[in-house]
Amino acid sequence: MATRKQLSKRIRFEVFKRDRFVCQYCGAHPPQVILHVDHIIPVAEGGGNEVTNLITACSACNLGKGAVQLGSAPASLEQRAAEVAEREAQIRGYAEVMEKFRARMDDDSARVARIFANHFNEDSIRNDWFQSIWNFVEKLGVHDCVRAMEIAVSRKPWSQNTCFRYFCGICWNMIRETEDA
Repeated sequence: MATRKQLSKRIRFEVFKRDRFVCQYCGAHPPQVILHVDHIIPVAEGGGNEVTNLITACSACNLGKGAVQLGSAPASLEQRAAEVAEREAQIRGYAEVMEKFRARMDDDSARVARIFANHFNEDSIRNDWFQSIWNFVEKLGVHDCVRAMEIAVSRKPWSQNTCFRYFCGICWNMIRETEDA
């Protein structure tokens, strides 16, 4: 196995400068990432510290790659543009999924909140209470939260604070039961 020799700061800087301070695998650049100098042919496979065997890589790409030789860094601007477009499509897809999740959670939480508000002849519920309901719906699901709220309003019908605290206690007990199971 080849012995790794320390790269000088000058060589590191020359490689960064040649590669325009951009990860040649994924296109990331400072300040979002920390750059490394990577061996194209790993030292473990006999690669040396020649500038032609060195490439700029972000820490994630370099550490993820390890001592494995890759075919080559993306060479063309078209290929890089395609990779960026793919990342953007994935980000848009993720944002769309998360927006649908938030909308569903808001609807489910509003369903539970309406039981409480209707019982006390109110038009709405406090924002902090709604957020608590949202958190419980996320942990337990809407059906368990509806059941918990129905129990709370039937057993503690006289005070909003007492009723809501009772609802929270029911939910926390359900959470503990699922964690203990």
